[in-house]
Amino acid sequence: MDIEKASALLAVAIEDARTSFAEGGIPIGAALFDSSGNLLGRGHNLRVQEDDAAMHAETDAFRQAGRQQSYRDKIMVTTLAPCWYCSGLIRQFRIGTVIVGESQNFRGGIDWLRENGVEVIDLANQECITMLADFIRANLALWNEDIGEQ
Repeated sequence: MDIEKASALLAVAIEDARTSFAEGGIPIGAALFDSSGNLLGRGHNLRVQEDDAAMHAETDAFRQAGRQQSYRDKIMVTTLAPCWYCSGLIRQFRIGTVIVGESQNFRGGIDWLRENGVEVIDLANQECITMLADFIRANLALWNEDIGEQ
């Protein structure tokens, strides 16, 4: 997949990250697309807003997409490298491609995903890097809770 197409898909997830932040949540967004680039579902981290530890951005997007017969040709797009929980979801359902906005602030499970045959495209998007770095600086305790570092 070329960088221009990947960046266009990432724009959807960035919009959801901004929504999460505006709602008082953690600024992480995600979207699930089919191989033609059609949006199936989008979401954002809702752990704070819904008081639900399981509602990560990827989980929300996955649930919003509804049932699919197969996920092998699907593309998960996320503003941040998926954590182990979300990496497990990607592997469980064999999502074939993951586009990551950034992995500088948090590496997550992207190496493990690659080792297990998932195509991972890390865009190192500056807006994603800055958005999360600023959030972490201002909300370190909440961030540590989100990644299980407490």
